[in-house]
Amino acid sequence: MSLQSAALSRVKPSATLAADQKARELKAQGRDVISLAAGEPDFDTPDNIKEAAIKAIRDGKTKYTNVDGIPELKEAICAKFQRENGLSYKPSQVNVSPGGKPVIWNAMLATLNPGDEVIVPTPYWVSYWDIVLLAGGEPKAVVTSAETGFKVGPAELEAAITPKTRWIILNSPSNPSGAAYTKAEMRALADVLLRHPHVWILTDDMYEHLVFDDFEYWTIAQVEPALYDRTLTMNGVSKAYAMTGWRIGYAAGPEPLIKLMAKVMSQTTSNPSSISQWAAVEALNGPQDFIKPNQKLFQERRDLVVSMLNQASGIQCPTPEGAFYVYPSVKGLLGKTAPSGKVIQSDEDFAVELLETEGVSVVFGAAFGLSPHFRISYATANSVLEDACTRIQRFCGQLK
Repeated sequence: MSLQSAALSRVKPSATLAADQKARELKAQGRDVISLAAGEPDFDTPDNIKEAAIKAIRDGKTKYTNVDGIPELKEAICAKFQRENGLSYKPSQVNVSPGGKPVIWNAMLATLNPGDEVIVPTPYWVSYWDIVLLAGGEPKAVVTSAETGFKVGPAELEAAITPKTRWIILNSPSNPSGAAYTKAEMRALADVLLRHPHVWILTDDMYEHLVFDDFEYWTIAQVEPALYDRTLTMNGVSKAYAMTGWRIGYAAGPEPLIKLMAKVMSQTTSNPSSISQWAAVEALNGPQDFIKPNQKLFQERRDLVVSMLNQASGIQCPTPEGAFYVYPSVKGLLGKTAPSGKVIQSDEDFAVELLETEGVSVVFGAAFGLSPHFRISYATANSVLEDACTRIQRFCGQLK
């Protein structure tokens, strides 16, 4: 009899975490490895946020809190949504979870029944698909391409909706492609969703502050207020505030849904870390002046990586609107032979051989539901990116 449950057997481990872990293991063995696998800013958490956490510890704010967030943090989140997105929420409409991933898990577990469908545009962040499966639902891919800017259009969305559709997950800017929807593109999707009142929307806005070239950011409930009552608008402090390890994600939506999510938390994680919550209060309420310079630095890194990858033989790399990822195609390399003698038949083969030959760790595209591509996180120093891209160019040049 298998130890693994039927539910767990439906899902795969996170490919991004696996790639990063493999790179760490090789480094520990003394290999010269550059990991571009993890989606984590290389900046340190700002000092005012650290100080708020230290103060919380000194003030004894180390006990259990309300299961889905302290009132002060919920107030700060409400203020953020009003200030930055023109969305008005009450604290009773806010959920705080120990990271963005648990926000999605809590929402899916709270609402999905066996057979319920969740529309997931591809390429997708690795966890969407498996969270839906684990919660008992059926993920349904809507395939995009570089030609469509890795964005789903209204016709494709319309065709994907069935009476069984419970949710659509929208991620803008996207992990892994960096694609971001303009106001007009979001408007076109909203018009489709207005015609299907049984479909709920989870919008993952985690990379909201990482948009480039004067791109104007919009979230769907802001574009179409009529969707407010069935939209869960999700965000967090991990990317914009360089707080990945603090594990604070949050979302706002209809009160009945927020209560159900809290019910899930009451029997699973309980509250997020009290100290991290106080740090997040300072992140949202404190100075925001470092966000723009960081954004500019990420744009420079994006331009460097896109330019260098497009100089690599057989690679095509579109220029994304946001986040800190690129999602190049390796279609031009399939069928070629690596220095090891292995024929590259898939994007996974490409990633494995690149790591073995040149010591560069990337995540293969099949993990995100769209091949033949790979994902690079450029959230690291320019010198490291130049070295990595030079190695990629050399590897591609060696393929026969």
